[in-house]
Amino acid sequence: MSKLTQQIQKSFIARLGQLTRSTTSLRARMRKGFDSTGPQVDTPMRQAPVQAATRVTEAPEGECLYAIGDIHGRRDLLERLLEQIEQDSETLPAGTKRTLVFLGDYIDRGLQSRDVIDVLISDRLKNFETVFLMGNHEEALLRFLSDANFGKQWVRYGGGETLYSYGFQPPNTRTSLTSHEAMTAAKKAWEKVWMGFRERLPKEHFEFYNSLQSYHVAGDYLFVHAGMRPDVPLEQQSARDLLWIRDEFLDDTKEFDHMVVHGHTPAEGVFRDNRRIGLDTGAFISGRLSAARLFKTDVSFLETSPV
Repeated sequence: MSKLTQQIQKSFIARLGQLTRSTTSLRARMRKGFDSTGPQVDTPMRQAPVQAATRVTEAPEGECLYAIGDIHGRRDLLERLLEQIEQDSETLPAGTKRTLVFLGDYIDRGLQSRDVIDVLISDRLKNFETVFLMGNHEEALLRFLSDANFGKQWVRYGGGETLYSYGFQPPNTRTSLTSHEAMTAAKKAWEKVWMGFRERLPKEHFEFYNSLQSYHVAGDYLFVHAGMRPDVPLEQQSARDLLWIRDEFLDDTKEFDHMVVHGHTPAEGVFRDNRRIGLDTGAFISGRLSAARLFKTDVSFLETSPV
């Protein structure tokens, strides 16, 4: 790590100490989309399901699927969960295909965002088939790459931590509305960060972000970042809903053709009913990164424990 990068990270950590946010506030920020213009709603993490799952679903013959929830810049948790998955996979029958399905939101909020991508594109996962889905936070990074003006909005949702992990310090634009001169200076500052980020983003990372899938279907399961809009065929689902939908999907009661496995909405524990399996357990806040193990008709879960 360069001396400059170390200085930038120390500066960021100092700012974190000054800008302490409550857990409730962070959860509320998770609930709001980047393009939403409505007021923020302080919504707590969702509770555990009130009913037991009775629906029988089956993974593809001869394949064990491990679906991993939102990582959000926590390489430490990712490494620990991968170790658990590797140990578990050694108990599978010989010849079983082992597949990791990542549900998106690898970056933002955590200072190890770049490190997470390094793990995902390394030989660390060479013994598994891999599927990488797009999350709304990866969509935000790609949007920033094409629009410097989006940076000041992206940092409100964790993009600052991602920029720091790549060695950039987001401009302090809190006074940008005080005068025309301040606004102009803030715009130029963001353009400087934007140009540097575009130039120094590793090619392998750029290709990874652009290769992410919208969804994945395997056996009786459909894997997606946020969820599905009820009563809309899969091929007609909008890209925005697959990345952003919340209450319309979470609160509906009708089953889909597939069991939907998703992240995006943090809950106090893994959620499972006859419609969906929710795997976002707020890793960045809780220290719990969760995965579903889907083999034949068995459904079980692995997760890291807070330290």
